[in-house]
Amino acid sequence: MSGRLEGKIAFVTGAASGFGRGIAEAYVREGARVVVADLNAEGAETVASALGDAALAVRCDVTSMSELTAAFNATLQRFGRLDILVNNAGTTHDNGPMLDVEAEEYDRIFAVNVKAIFLAAKVVVPHFREHDGGVILNVTSTAGIRPRPGLTWYNGSKGAANTITKSMAVELAPDRIRVCAIAPVMGETALLERFMGMPDTPENRAKFVATIPWGRMSRPSDVAGAAVWLASEEAEMMTGTILEVDGGRCV
Repeated sequence: MSGRLEGKIAFVTGAASGFGRGIAEAYVREGARVVVADLNAEGAETVASALGDAALAVRCDVTSMSELTAAFNATLQRFGRLDILVNNAGTTHDNGPMLDVEAEEYDRIFAVNVKAIFLAAKVVVPHFREHDGGVILNVTSTAGIRPRPGLTWYNGSKGAANTITKSMAVELAPDRIRVCAIAPVMGETALLERFMGMPDTPENRAKFVATIPWGRMSRPSDVAGAAVWLASEEAEMMTGTILEVDGGRCV
């Protein structure tokens, strides 16, 4: 039985760990070949090696047009084309008063969480137009829908990413390019302590879990499941959607 993404080529940023790694692994299980792109070159190599011939590791700073272009060219050299782009790489500031965030950190957050979507579109959309369409998935956050205190600038970056997703979807639909976002609630990833603004202890986790009706944080497998479906032919009518993977947090 073939997978839901059989024969597809996907480029996943921030794929050395967390949600990105989960997406890359799920895509390969579903028959896709995947470019594991990450600033952490060693981590990307580790993930790609575990996935075998179906994966290619590339070091990529998503805030750099030249590095994104080089990574895209490596994708074409290895696999010949691209069908799916997952803008998953993200960063945050520590949970705390908004004025404690320095301008340099603010700029970095918007560069990774927002500008990278713009740069990737400049690189990938012309290719999709030439090849009768494609899928772009932006991994955003419930922070852009129902913000938590202490993460003001991160929340703003994810709100921008959600709005950009909808606008891209409308503009690119005539080109048969679907654009959707996945908005997870706080997840069990390497950024967790920064989101919490306190040590990751069972007691501190419980304070945040209490705000999620389903009773737990999101996991890479939750986001990966959404990413598989949204990139598949089953979701052919889905574009401009912000899919909340949040256990009821945004209700």
